[in-house]
Formats: sequence, C-alpha cells, structure tokens
Amino acid sequence: MSTDSWEHWLQCALGELTERFVTQAHPVPAGLLEALEADPRRGAQQLARRIRARQERNRSEGQRLRHLLRFETELWAQGMTHVAGVDEAGMAPLAGPVVAAAAVLPQGFRLKGLDDSKKVLDARKREELAVAIKQGAVAWAVGRAEVEEIDRLNIYHAGLLAMRRAVEGLGLTPDYVLVDARKIPECPAPQRGIIKGDSLSMSIAAASILAKTTRDALMAELDATYPGYGLAEHKGYPTARHVQALREKGVLPIHRRSFGPVREALGLAAPESSPPVQAELFPAEPSAKKGIL
Repeated sequence: MSTDSWEHWLQCALGELTERFVTQAHPVPAGLLEALEADPRRGAQQLARRIRARQERNRSEGQRLRHLLRFETELWAQGMTHVAGVDEAGMAPLAGPVVAAAAVLPQGFRLKGLDDSKKVLDARKREELAVAIKQGAVAWAVGRAEVEEIDRLNIYHAGLLAMRRAVEGLGLTPDYVLVDARKIPECPAPQRGIIKGDSLSMSIAAASILAKTTRDALMAELDATYPGYGLAEHKGYPTARHVQALREKGVLPIHRRSFGPVREALGLAAPESSPPVQAELFPAEPSAKKGIL
C-alpha cells in the first residue's frame, strides 16, 4: 500500500498523524481528511478539525501575502524587475542612529508571517524573518544617519538620509522604489510613497524587519558599552527609566542633543520651534493624497 494513500495513514496512530499533518504541516493525502471525519473515534474527528483549521489558516495567510504583494505585482507586470521597499527604524529614541533598510524581493516571493515589524512583537520571530529575507532577497542593504547628523539635519531629514543610503547600498539600481509614508530626496529611481506602506507592501515590510533587527542589535551592543541606561531593553526610547538615567548618570555621546529630554539633562534651553531645514539636500515634497506621496 502506497504511503501516499489515505488508507495507509489511517492505519497509523493518531499521535503520529497529529505530528505529521498538524505539527509538521505536511500535505494531507486526498481522502484522508474525509476518512478521519467519518471515523467513529472522537480523537480522529478532533484531528480532522485541527487539520481543517490549519488549512484555513494557511489559506488566509496565502491571501494576506498575495494582497501584500499588490503594489509589487503591478510593477512587475510593467516589466520592473527590481522593486525595492524602503523603511526606517529609530526615529523616536533619545539615543543612537536612525537606521533604514532597503530590500528587493524576487517576483512571487512569499514568507509566512512577514508583516510590519511593529506587528511582529516576538524578537526571535523578527530575527527569523530577517534571516529568511536576507537569504531570499535579490538584494538588501541598510543605511544609517548618525547622532551628529540627526542633530544637524533634524530627525525627519536624517531618516530620509538613512533611507537614501540604504537604496544606494543595494549594489544595483532598482527599477522602482516603494517607501513607507514619504519620498526619498535624490533617489536614484522612480519612487512612490505609501501611507502605512509597511502594512501594505511586502517589500516595505521586509525592509521594516531588516531596519528594526539591525538597530536592535546595534543598541544591544551599545548597552554593553554604556551599561546602566537600559539601551538593550528599551532601545533608547524615552521611557521613564531612560529619562531617569539621563538625570542621574548624565548624557552620553550617543544621545541626540536636539531632543528635549536630552537638552533638559544638559541644562540647555529648548530648541527653536522651527527645526533646521536643509533645502539644498531635501527639497520640499508634494503633500500626501489618497495614501500616495
């Protein structure tokens, strides 16, 4: 009897079937699910329900991933092979650089669980996704803007600079660039800014994961260099613990001196209401319309 036949598997212990078709998620032979549902054993019927639930989750995830590729699919259909997604991490923290990433995914790319990094709450899962993205991407790169650049340009423009560096680091010129919520000055390719793009575009979501995991790893390294500030735990965000450490331990070279809590710890006056503008580097962009920049 073939091991691919449902009759063969129906003779196996239910624990073995559960391990193979639920835990390991192997394809279910034709007829097996119906046979389990007709089996008078309660355990067999429970197993059938678990398998059907898994199949439904897989279908839903497949639909989600196809929807997440709609911007890329449209561009691929126009002959644009290399579509880069770009996003950043670290705009709000008081310490450390802002980090951006760019990712060019192959056509038809699928990665179960890939989503905006803010929705992937488990750090280990984010790391696993980052490894898979790096292995599967046509090209990927990260760019950063240092604390001194953040203080000189302001955080918004420094984020754009990090994004441009990420695109320039790809090793290829993309045919098109999809960016989360903004447009990149002096971008080497046509681009489209998408409001909430990290939740709407798989390429941007991939870049979001790469930027987040890269910056998190950097902050863990800085935590070892500057203990006592909790940088590995809260990544430099202005938590109560971080603000208290600023007051008690002082300001570090990695702190952003243009940010209010840091200036307060230094005893400096609040910065001017108008941030520095680098018009020659960052020309004004048109306002957002219908989620597209």
